[in-house]
Amino acid sequence: MKKITFLLLVLFSLSAIGQTKYLTKTGTLSFEASVPSFEEVAAKNESVTAILNTENGEFAALAFVKAFRFKNALMEEHFNENYAESDKYPKATFKGKIVSFDFDTLSETDSYSHIDGSLTFHGVTKQFNGIPLTIKVKDNNIVITGSFKVLVSDFDIEVPKIVANKLSNEVEIDFNFELVKK
Repeated sequence: MKKITFLLLVLFSLSAIGQTKYLTKTGTLSFEASVPSFEEVAAKNESVTAILNTENGEFAALAFVKAFRFKNALMEEHFNENYAESDKYPKATFKGKIVSFDFDTLSETDSYSHIDGSLTFHGVTKQFNGIPLTIKVKDNNIVITGSFKVLVSDFDIEVPKIVANKLSNEVEIDFNFELVKK
C-alpha cells in the first residue's frame, strides 16, 4: 500500500512540474460603448489577473468590476450601481483556450491566433469563438493583446430609455496581458 501511495505521489508531482504557467495581476482591460456626438463612455481596469498554461493554451482572466475607472466619477457610480450591479456581481471572468497554441513557436515577433472561451459578466455567461489575439515573447514574458465586441443586451443589462441613445449596445473590449513565468 505504501508503494502504491508513493508511486501516485511521484506521478502527481511529475505532472504538476510539467505544467508551466505564466501569470499577471496587472493586466489591462478597457471598454468603450460611446455614441458619436455624446459624452465618451469608456473605462479601464489595470488590475486584471490572468493565467496561461503553456502546456495546453488554457487561459483564464479575472477582473473586479469596481476596478474599472471612468473619466467621470458620476458615470463610474452609475455603471457600478445601475448597469453592472457590481455589489451583486463583483467579478467578470473569462475562461478559454488559445487555438493551436504552441509555446515552442513563440518569439519576439507578433504571432496571430485566436481564443475560444466563455465570458461571465453580470451573472450571465456567453460563449465566444475566434476572438483574435496577438501573442509574443518580450523579455522572457508572454504578451497577449487583442480586442473583441460584445452586446450589452447579451448580458441582461437594461439601459433606461432616457440614456439609450447615449450608450451603444455594442461594446468594444481591448485586453493587454504581460504574463510572467510562475
